[in-house]
Amino acid sequence: MRTTRKEATRNRHQRVRRKVIGTAERPRLAVFRSNQHIYAQIIDDGQHQTLASASTVEPEFKSNGGSGATCAASIAVGRLVAERAIKKGIRAVVFDRGGNLFHGRVKALADAAREAGLDF
Repeated sequence: MRTTRKEATRNRHQRVRRKVIGTAERPRLAVFRSNQHIYAQIIDDGQHQTLASASTVEPEFKSNGGSGATCAASIAVGRLVAERAIKKGIRAVVFDRGGNLFHGRVKALADAAREAGLDF
């Protein structure tokens, strides 16, 4: 039986989430990528709490008039989520690619977050 692309992404996400768990010391940097936007959250799975987040649907990104579905937008979101995390004292995270391949926009977000000071 053939699986659709959406089913393959869901299966990969479940496989990744079995191994990647955010703690208070190293919260999880979760990435969700849609066709039009990209979202990043830093989550403490022990407390079930989002500590920092950034996405292309925020007003500051919409005012630029650019698309949220580009690598440039992903780089901006990666930098922003890293800055917000560092302000809250979070330096080390574990990366959850959300079932997406580590390529393109997801890789651009991860590289930008690393350059901005997050360790993973």
